[in-house]
Amino acid sequence: MTSNIYDLLGIGFGPSNLALAICLEEEAALTNVRFIEGQESAVWQKDMLLNGSDIQNNPIRDLVTLRNPKSHYTFINYLKENDRLLEYLNLGLEYPLRKEFSNYIEWVSASFAPFVQYNTRAESMNIRVINQEYVWEVICNDGERLLARSVVVGTGRTANIPEVFAPLQGKNVFHLTKYLSHVSALPYSCKKIGVLGASQSAVELLLDLMDRFPDKEIYSLQRGFGFRLKDTSPFSDRVYFPEFIDYFYGLSSAAKSNLSNQLRGTNYSSADADVIHQLYVRIYEEKLHGKNRFHLLTNQAIDSATISNDGIAVQLREVNTGASSSVELNALVLATGFLDFSKAPRGEPYPRILDSVSNLLPLDDNGVVAVSRDYSVILKDPVSPRLFLNGLCESSHGLGDAGSFSLVSLRAKVITESLLAPRLTRQTQVLNLASDQPELEALLEE
Repeated sequence: MTSNIYDLLGIGFGPSNLALAICLEEEAALTNVRFIEGQESAVWQKDMLLNGSDIQNNPIRDLVTLRNPKSHYTFINYLKENDRLLEYLNLGLEYPLRKEFSNYIEWVSASFAPFVQYNTRAESMNIRVINQEYVWEVICNDGERLLARSVVVGTGRTANIPEVFAPLQGKNVFHLTKYLSHVSALPYSCKKIGVLGASQSAVELLLDLMDRFPDKEIYSLQRGFGFRLKDTSPFSDRVYFPEFIDYFYGLSSAAKSNLSNQLRGTNYSSADADVIHQLYVRIYEEKLHGKNRFHLLTNQAIDSATISNDGIAVQLREVNTGASSSVELNALVLATGFLDFSKAPRGEPYPRILDSVSNLLPLDDNGVVAVSRDYSVILKDPVSPRLFLNGLCESSHGLGDAGSFSLVSLRAKVITESLLAPRLTRQTQVLNLASDQPELEALLEE
């Protein structure tokens, strides 16, 4: 075990914790800090870097600008330093290309290389007492044990795999997060490829498949009537204002659920007009040439699925009439989104890395981890080291935490300010331990 105790350990080094690293450098000075990341590099969503796809996010809502527009790490400065600012402005794009924003994230990440261990995954966490101080012990995939006074979990979103497909995952059935690597490995004999879902990503995948495989049958499977337009009203998009977080956080559970359902179309099960129109025109244009290879299977629920000799057999049920049917596919891409911290089936109760300390987690009325306004989790003991969740606190903080870039820089500032706030020393807290807590001390010493 390393003898060094970090003041802060960040688990994950995606956009959320990268924004935190920037904030720590600019407002607190990075010193005794370490981040660990399971990937081999800072490449962002490498299996979804599709030609022509964008990030659906204003470039000013990058890793830092809302907090510090004068920062070296703004997207605009990235363009300037790479001699592409005028060319980019000349594109006339509303949103940056996904490939370019991935390059931007890599560019920023390079400045923090001394603070990051790549190819390092956190496997479990425990609380230990070192020199009368309660600290986190994080056990990594290679057996390394890291100690820290505070931990910020920024591991990103867990893929949402429908239960019926969970045991079928492999080279022919895979989530969109594995798209490029898996689709490139499909054999030539593969003739029918399906995409399950009706989100922005689903439309982008269908467009890519039609371009990539002009001789194959493409299937779109979705439960709804058809692709829905995303709610991009500037009034609805106020959910991505920090003021909305303050409002949402103070609501009752019932009010939060009601409001989230109202606003769901701003981020889920919908797509932008440009890609919907592009897909519709593509289908129409192919029909002009006598090609009818695109199959739109709407209003379909999945009853079951089995692996067949040639791929996967899916049993369908029309949600309005109850009529049963089936489709045989050689491959199926699950554009089924991600889990947040909420009730099943759309969410999970807490990040999986916290399984080993789940008995210490505070839970709300829905059995979901209770998160404070400053993104901290107050564990069930008075002397615990500090724990923060950097992102995905949608059930408590609203859609601004729904895995987008919209508020990452401002969230990083809130967490940084909380980390720097005065707090009783661990030694003082240990001395103040009530004498009737032997079970807690025994638990922490295990």
